[in-house]
Amino acid sequence: MSLNLEQKKAIVAELSEVAGKAHSAIAAEYLGLDVAAMTALRAEARKANVYLKVVRNTLARRALDGTDFGCMTDSLTGPLLLAFSIDDPGAAARVIQDFRKEHEDLKVRLVAIGGKLLEAEEIKTLANLPTWEQAVSQLMAVMKAPISQFVRTMAEPHAKLVRTLAAVRDQKQAA
Repeated sequence: MSLNLEQKKAIVAELSEVAGKAHSAIAAEYLGLDVAAMTALRAEARKANVYLKVVRNTLARRALDGTDFGCMTDSLTGPLLLAFSIDDPGAAARVIQDFRKEHEDLKVRLVAIGGKLLEAEEIKTLANLPTWEQAVSQLMAVMKAPISQFVRTMAEPHAKLVRTLAAVRDQKQAA
């Protein structure tokens, strides 16, 4: 299906807008995937708020030029799908990584985050990043730990006294 100039401009504008607000991007080769698998991948991407698009590399180069993902433009070759994480930097990596467990035909070619191009194997590191909720809960646990330890330390002398008195009572009752 050939696109006219207006359609191409619309695709470039849409992709450029998404790339401008995305946290990370992944380009993966999808050769060998059937329609059902691609539909499943798109459904998983929608659930995770990941923008997934199959677009011509020339249009993708134009759209990514001038964004944080301009570092990907030289390496866009072959049939690729682009996945952009909108809310969570690791969302696209998690979607692609989970999908690759069942479909070996999906091969990661490029991974970019914060304007830096990473090795394709770095997708595992990106996928293991905590989500926003997990990061907040970890931060709260770290902030709460010193206070909890202080309270336990302050309560320990009283608890030790009670245990000592209970031991003396038990010893007297046994005698």
